[in-house]
Amino acid sequence: MSDKTSSIRLAVDVGGTFTDLVLENGTKRHSTKVLTTPDAPERAILDGTRLVLDEAGLGFADIGIVIHGTTLATNAVIERKGALTALIATEGFRDVIEIADESRYDQYDLFIDKPKVLVPRRLRFTIPERIDVTGAVRLALDEKAVAKVGKEIKRLGVEAVAIAFLHSYINPAHERRVGEMLAELCPGVAVTLSCEVCPEMREYERTSTAIANAYVQPLMAGYLGRLETALAAQGYRHPIHLITSGGNLTSLATAQQFPVRLVESGPAGGAILSAFVAAERGERKVLSFDMGGTTAKICLIRDFTPFKARTFEVDRAARFLKGSGLPVRVPVIEMVEIGAGGGSVATIDELQRIKVGPESAGSVPGPACYDRGGTHPTVTDADLALGRIDVEGFAGGMLKLAPQRSATALDAAIGEPLKLSTQMAAYGVAEIVDENMSNAARVHSVERGVIIAEHTMVAFGGAAPLHAARLAEKLAIDRIIVPRDAGVGSAIGFLRAPAAYELVRSRFMRLDAFEPETASALLGEMSREARGLAEAAAGGRKLEEERLAYMRYTGQGHEIAVPLPHRTLNQKDISELRDLFESGYRTLFERHIPGARIEILSWSVLVTTSTEAPEPLPAARTSAAPKASGAREVWDPAEGRTMSVATYARAAMKPGARISGPALILEAGTSTLVTATFDASTDAGGALVLERKKSTRRKA
Repeated sequence: MSDKTSSIRLAVDVGGTFTDLVLENGTKRHSTKVLTTPDAPERAILDGTRLVLDEAGLGFADIGIVIHGTTLATNAVIERKGALTALIATEGFRDVIEIADESRYDQYDLFIDKPKVLVPRRLRFTIPERIDVTGAVRLALDEKAVAKVGKEIKRLGVEAVAIAFLHSYINPAHERRVGEMLAELCPGVAVTLSCEVCPEMREYERTSTAIANAYVQPLMAGYLGRLETALAAQGYRHPIHLITSGGNLTSLATAQQFPVRLVESGPAGGAILSAFVAAERGERKVLSFDMGGTTAKICLIRDFTPFKARTFEVDRAARFLKGSGLPVRVPVIEMVEIGAGGGSVATIDELQRIKVGPESAGSVPGPACYDRGGTHPTVTDADLALGRIDVEGFAGGMLKLAPQRSATALDAAIGEPLKLSTQMAAYGVAEIVDENMSNAARVHSVERGVIIAEHTMVAFGGAAPLHAARLAEKLAIDRIIVPRDAGVGSAIGFLRAPAAYELVRSRFMRLDAFEPETASALLGEMSREARGLAEAAAGGRKLEEERLAYMRYTGQGHEIAVPLPHRTLNQKDISELRDLFESGYRTLFERHIPGARIEILSWSVLVTTSTEAPEPLPAARTSAAPKASGAREVWDPAEGRTMSVATYARAAMKPGARISGPALILEAGTSTLVTATFDASTDAGGALVLERKKSTRRKA
């Protein structure tokens, strides 16, 4: 690979409405947004790539690496458009995904809606076999029963199979043997082993994760294969890397095998961007706010690192209630995701209240103003009716908007039933979606024990800069950063991601009966496997390693991550592990339990390329305020009428320039609404910084 080619990188973020592309050639950046093509997502990728390459004067052969993130796996689960999937479980455990953990996410709802399972009971099979918690075989695998199930799976036309046996995380022999037999009995059927995708205890979460992986594997493997072929046909000859839910790069082959790790890959890019923006500006407490065409994502970042988790839920039946979705146990950047994007559909519920989302108009047919057949009003239609969107420059001028379509849709669905004017109907939609997002942020911050008003908001995505100021007003946030090229922010974040792979395995061990040789052997085995998977995406870059033990007091239900030294463990480490665990426990709960027994449930190894911290930005020198490029009639709810608001071109906002709200700052990928509560300036990194006026700040 030539030096020229190695510096040219393409990032692609396929969302439910738009596909965002960013091409970086050294310090030069070219970006575009095109409508997603749901029937064949690779088509939009090729169209968008041609646009940025033509702008840069380059060809497909000049690209050194393609980095891809997508919500396709998430959407397949939510919309139930995955493969026809079967489950093979230990005899007696056919219904583990329905029994779950026997809890109810709402104790007092007699008509509770549980998440719809991905595998119906008729496609759940069991096999006589049993391995105990120590890994010993208590009942040998019945291979005749396996052969019988294999024939039935083939007869039913099953496309994917998840195998999840009891305690396979400690001894995977039975699962691996069934996998080998199915490869012979059912050629062409995708097989997922729970011991590979989630080698951890807790059979419900492990089974659910294996099923989710199997459910999306044929879809994602087929799509990624087509994308690889399509890019190669255009002359691209280098690797394609995927962003995982944990914000790391992985190889295309690994992504095809474990597509469940891609379920939150698109939103992860936004969290990476926010962490980078925070590090450049020394912002230690950040609220990442990503609002695109289909969803809004909110993530907390502390000391330049996004909060992370080992499990999350897909397709929650109740938006804010834990336990109402399908659990997926893989490393993930922790965030709240709600159906509140530009394409979210606005309706009136049975109590005559305005409701927004989670249904989305997507890219086909899209919001009413796209004039592509959509008749339902969306958040984008509301923003357009309120005067917030640049009609001519929307999506860089790639899409011609029809304002009258928005007005007609809003009047029919909201205005006439509630006897509201077009503008008041639009304002109602905007306020509801902003309140939904602020509620999500409040709940997330309370769960994490942080004060949301102490954070700086980083807003990006096509719709976030339009709603950031109002959201900040609701959350009492005083400072907002809108990074350069915010409309394609998640794709830019992909370019900052490290190549990495994380493995988590369960191996129970009491701290007072610590076995350093056993633990060291397990960690060494995990290290070798993780390095092999990380090297495929590292491209020769140096790899670093981080090891963790997940510990808890005996009998408790949740664990705390404790760092481990990168060396062979010994008995002297016991006291240090206890001290580290108790310190982490005090951080969460203010005090620890002296002398209580401690146990280790799982072990983690993360192998990653190092990422250099960005250089701190200098203070921008004061410069003259730009001249307004024009004026826009924007609805002001406080006055109950439209008011003339000055508009400014983002490119004219030089570092150090400052304007006072209300104002609209326009650019190709998005627009930033500066309400009367805020002033806006440009910092040395080209980001817009909205700061609350002193006269509007709340008193402590």
